[in-house]
Amino acid sequence: MDASVVRFTTALFDVARERPNPINPIFGESLLLWIAEKAKDEVAVPIPDAEDWGWYADMDWKGRSYMLGASAADEEQNGQREWVLQIWKRRSVKERLLGQERMTGEDECVRYFRKMLERETSFSAITPG
Repeated sequence: MDASVVRFTTALFDVARERPNPINPIFGESLLLWIAEKAKDEVAVPIPDAEDWGWYADMDWKGRSYMLGASAADEEQNGQREWVLQIWKRRSVKERLLGQERMTGEDECVRYFRKMLERETSFSAITPG
């Protein structure tokens, strides 16, 4: 597993205030900006950039490279929108070939961001990541 995916619902973010995604009109910037603000005392999460599947931010976690990816559902249901946070651990070609440095369910970076989401009382229906 090189990626972890966490889904949740919330009405916290106003997608109308997001910059338009110039590649594909998918929301997600709000979540990464929120994460960057919440994590600023412990880890630097750069300004997100657009991708065809949503938004992403490359970051360093204790000497390892990770990418945070975010996207949101087009539609709201009962004022709530589903959001997806993806956390990818980057591995070198050598690490992949030798099966080294795989991301596990106990990955410290994943645990950190999952706990951040779980602490937010306006987030609900959080799925395992």
